Amino acid sequence: MPSSPIALERQNRKVALSSFALVCVMVGLSFAAVPLYKIFCQVTGFGGTTQRVEANTGPVLDRMITVRFDSNTANGLAWRFKPVENTVDLKLGENKLAFYQATNMSNETLHGTATFNVTPEIAGGYFNKIECFCFTEQTLKPGQTVDMPVSFFIDPEIMKHSDAREIKEITLSYTFFPVKKTAIAIDANKNDG
Repeated sequence: MPSSPIALERQNRKVALSSFALVCVMVGLSFAAVPLYKIFCQVTGFGGTTQRVEANTGPVLDRMITVRFDSNTANGLAWRFKPVENTVDLKLGENKLAFYQATNMSNETLHGTATFNVTPEIAGGYFNKIECFCFTEQTLKPGQTVDMPVSFFIDPEIMKHSDAREIKEITLSYTFFPVKKTAIAIDANKNDG
């Protein structure tokens, strides 16, 4: 026996609402994917993402490791960006302070933000940053040069990982990207009260 037109309409409405709900969930997940992936990488060190810590209170081992510094600037940001030193040798667990230098080569104030990673990727879970310029947006006036510090250590726990314990050199790489600022005019004489 054929369905009544009212039952068929209800069924079509259910399918339409279910499809709409599925599309909404998929759109929501697509927007959440990037922040969730970033959190996952920060927690696990996946993809060479370093760890952020408040302080180093662990032991220092005699095992030495070399950290090589790499710098890149994306198109659209007229900065010269480079490490002050190309490499540094340190003991596992030892705090180190290194500097990168940035110069605004343009005649306007520019804003930038840095992304970072380490290679080999497996070292990301053991490379701990205490302080880093990459945690905040940087602003440079025309011709301005700044030294930007990064305080870090390599967690001695790296020696417990069968693949990571053989690492002799880690590369810390930064890339600066432009941050576009929108001008907002504020009338200082206007009183909202």
